[in-house]
Amino acid sequence: MATVDLFAIGNALIDQEFKVSNAFLTQHALQKGTMQLTDGDTQAALYQQLQATQSYKGQASGGSAANTTVAFSALGGSAFYGCRVGNDELGAIYLNGLNDTGIHTPPKSIREGVTGTWMVLISPDSERTMHTYLGITAELSDAHIDFDSLSSAKWLYIEGYLSTRDTARIAVKQARAIAKAHGVKIALSLSDPAMVKYARQGLEELLDDGVDLLFCNEQEALMFTHTDNLNTAIEVLKEKNQHIVITKGAQGAVIVEPTQQLHVAGRAVEAVDTNGAGDAFAGAFLYALNAGLSLETAAQLAILISSEVVAQFGPRLAVEHYAQLFEQLKNAEQECA
Repeated sequence: MATVDLFAIGNALIDQEFKVSNAFLTQHALQKGTMQLTDGDTQAALYQQLQATQSYKGQASGGSAANTTVAFSALGGSAFYGCRVGNDELGAIYLNGLNDTGIHTPPKSIREGVTGTWMVLISPDSERTMHTYLGITAELSDAHIDFDSLSSAKWLYIEGYLSTRDTARIAVKQARAIAKAHGVKIALSLSDPAMVKYARQGLEELLDDGVDLLFCNEQEALMFTHTDNLNTAIEVLKEKNQHIVITKGAQGAVIVEPTQQLHVAGRAVEAVDTNGAGDAFAGAFLYALNAGLSLETAAQLAILISSEVVAQFGPRLAVEHYAQLFEQLKNAEQECA
């Protein structure tokens, strides 16, 4: 097994993106800005309604941690992704997309079954709402992940969406144990306000005694700590976690260290689709840290790349665009020096 810097575990899902009206979300009892799990028949019925009445924007490979891993790899990092796809056309498309970016995936990722899909519904305010059929990824367990390269990795990355399933949480527990035994740093994203609200116990199990780096947005931070004050939320999160990154959309991000914190300004863009923005932020931030850059520079790179994701439809940029943006940031820093 190849040596990698980032070892990530997450769902494998194909995105089907639609631009929808607020009335459509209300009609189908879909809570804006969250992810809702469903079964295959219910999603198929919703898909028919979407095709008949809303605007289809296209298909893309997704999955929260996978989007993060793509950003990390496209910037020049080496990465492994542990997931589960079906032995079907969508599964092949999914893994080929990762492999084309240089991401390592083991043969045991493929099993008989249906590759998961989620309907990504973009409302007029550019917020994304997700209707998810996990398919075969619902059965992701430690038996389907090749842990060989984890012991020599620099980072283990875990997506909060794994909090909903017993087998996935067991896999994360094993990964955390291996990481701790070999000095591998652990990063985790809370992923979604719905995970905080409906899968809190599972999230707490994933977090266990804390992580080296916690990613969340402001809403998730406040919900997880049961407060409406961000400074209070930060103090609670610091009790277990070494570093915390709280994204605030167009307002940028707050980076919290054990003894200090800093705010990095956001970047103004015309928002089209927020799907995948937080994932890209995490991947760029992890890449920068792994490359030895400062927390502030890591945040600047993450904001630059995630803002570009927001300015287009789909959760990922063209592979070459990540490195181009990194060069753009370095050139800007040299001009200011």
